[in-house]
Amino acid sequence: MTPLGAKLRAMREARGISLKDMAKALNVSSAYLSALEHGKRGQPTSFLLHRIIAFFNVIWDEAEELQRLAEISDPKVSIDTGGLAPEATELANRLRDDIGKLAPEDLKFLRDELVKRAGRKR
Repeated sequence: MTPLGAKLRAMREARGISLKDMAKALNVSSAYLSALEHGKRGQPTSFLLHRIIAFFNVIWDEAEELQRLAEISDPKVSIDTGGLAPEATELANRLRDDIGKLAPEDLKFLRDELVKRAGRKR
């Protein structure tokens, strides 16, 4: 599941909206919406994301959060380490090979550490 998928599912369930009803309102198939929630589909188009924001009738902070989550929710990541330090290539390859073996709390720790060391806000 992607960060956006988890948020959409939580918002939908908190409002008591079925997947089928939301899909119909957004004019997408329920299979597509389910795949989006489960991280089996890539990022939604900006047009669909705006329709989702309007569907939930959210404004400002929550709309910005959905946009931020969409930006970090591509389930098929490709990392080009050409021209970077050898450690960058090793890290990318180790993540590729071992990310599925890590517990959620380890993933959170690594994510938070990366964000902190890169000097960016989440």
